[in-house]
Amino acid sequence: MKRRDLIKTIAAAAKTAKHEWAEQREGGKHTVYTLDGRRVPIPRHNEINEITATAILKQCEAILGEGWWK
Repeated sequence: MKRRDLIKTIAAAAKTAKHEWAEQREGGKHTVYTLDGRRVPIPRHNEINEITATAILKQCEAILGEGWWK
């Protein structure tokens, strides 16, 4: 999955559910975003493998709901 597509997917779901999605800071190898106060680090690679992308999407389940990306 492309990094920008992953970020757009989470941002769109957050906007629809009226949650705050914002870039917090640039880390060493990750960009750290916040989803209503929950930190979501996303690696700075153009392509993110499916296992890592799924793990990142699962981190957002607590706020966006179980299985929200399916």
